Amino acid sequence: MIPSHPRTGPVPVINAMTIDVEDWFQVYAFTGAVPRQAWDGMMRRVEANTDLILHQLADHKIHATFFTLGWIAERHPALIRRIVASGHELASHGWDHTRADHQSPEAFRADVRRTRRVLEDLGGVPVIGYRAATFSLGPQNLWAFSILESEGYQYSSSIYPVRHDNYGVPDAPRWPFKPGPGSLWELPMTTIRLAGRNLPCSGGGYFRLLPYRAFRFGLAHVNRTERQPGIFYFHPWEIDPGQPRIRAASRLSRFRHYVNLSRTEPRLRRLMRDFAWDRMDRVFGHLLKPESREGAAPGQFSNPAMA
Repeated sequence: MIPSHPRTGPVPVINAMTIDVEDWFQVYAFTGAVPRQAWDGMMRRVEANTDLILHQLADHKIHATFFTLGWIAERHPALIRRIVASGHELASHGWDHTRADHQSPEAFRADVRRTRRVLEDLGGVPVIGYRAATFSLGPQNLWAFSILESEGYQYSSSIYPVRHDNYGVPDAPRWPFKPGPGSLWELPMTTIRLAGRNLPCSGGGYFRLLPYRAFRFGLAHVNRTERQPGIFYFHPWEIDPGQPRIRAASRLSRFRHYVNLSRTEPRLRRLMRDFAWDRMDRVFGHLLKPESREGAAPGQFSNPAMA
């Protein structure tokens, strides 16, 4: 039964609004076109774009989770303090957007430890959440979850249960689960189940590419029919149609990155009006309480490789 309030009717499911704080030149699609050693010479637009997002969230009285690169935090410390001062959750996106499945366990541990330390020092708040660059946790690096837990993280939001050429674990659970015997939770990106397959419903490039009404239908189905919170994500560069163009990237990469950038901000305003939103640590707070972590059973992958 759907809970209701005596005056306002059905209580809306609250979804998690998340922002992956990285700049326009740091995306995986541009890896071969913009080498990391050139990053410090690139025009940085992330601070101005993130400030616009902070204003937009304030206009709608929404708090969100900002999964932030350590590389960005180190160069824009005042931005980190503004995120925290505005009441948002500060979380880790790793140091410099290196895919987790391209790292050794030792390199991964150093990455997530360094990022968490810098974010906590600058923000003055605990950092308990992590999202891997390009959703790069899966059957090939299950060891990463135990490292995250040992480094003080309480949850990851790094698995997308879809099939995609750059990421995805289509057989992973669609709802929060424990990827191992410890207390850390994986909070997978939102999908809808149609015709025997999972379809993406979490934002990013799909949010720019698909008609807004199709995305609204999917998230409404997750909330009203499945009675589950969704997780939405986007990047500061996605509200910036004036960003430089990288001609050296492939045609597919350029399409994925630049398609419908001018439509993102008005669509975001509609999304913020149409659904209820909050931070990850509050939307899933019932799971992250110590007593809940101790009593819950681990989730299971249907894919034997991830069992």
